[in-house]
Amino acid sequence: MSKKVQKICVAYDGLERFFPANKIIKTGNPVRQDLLDINSKKAEGLKHFNLVTDKKTLLVLGGSLGAKAINELIKNEIEFLQMQNLQIIWQCGKLYYDDYKIVGHTKNVQVHAFINKMDYAYAAADFIISRAGAGSVSELCIVGKPVIFVPSPYVAEDHQTKNAMAVVKENAAMMIAQEDLNVDFENKFSQLVASLEKQKELSANIKKLALANATKEIVDEVEKLLK
Repeated sequence: MSKKVQKICVAYDGLERFFPANKIIKTGNPVRQDLLDINSKKAEGLKHFNLVTDKKTLLVLGGSLGAKAINELIKNEIEFLQMQNLQIIWQCGKLYYDDYKIVGHTKNVQVHAFINKMDYAYAAADFIISRAGAGSVSELCIVGKPVIFVPSPYVAEDHQTKNAMAVVKENAAMMIAQEDLNVDFENKFSQLVASLEKQKELSANIKKLALANATKEIVDEVEKLLK
């Protein structure tokens, strides 16, 4: 379609590799507006999920349907994660909930098929493990928490890896390829948890990539084309 349209709204730099540079406008992706003030919702988020204040919180996201590889990782690493003195909000997806709900009986672990109050989940989180779909990446830039991306290798043109790398190359997130999870996860995650400096660095850098006015800027471009 890029050959037929007049403008192409994108969320990342470097997309001249794929589209004509004269058509590209960096607007970002529209995101839910309740994420813009999550820093003020920390206490509400902890209360909503019945979390304690003396543990850091890990939020695990695999998309609304879930991500099998991430789910298997978390199940296998529960003991390791508990050794990090964490509490876990784990959205395993509705396709996998019956397989993993029993893990929710583990102390400090919550398993959800779906999370309705994502603003509270993001607000409560200190660390996030997530797939790297375009919408997720845009939201996480606004959220501004330390993120480890695990891109799905099964999507068209491996676009989730490209999405994640656009953030990683700005030293704004970490990434572990799905095929490397068993080898790399414990080492990389424990390094992140142990380094407050690294956490602050990733948070500050990913916030710089946030494009909070994407909806307005996309609509502005549509109106220009209509005129």
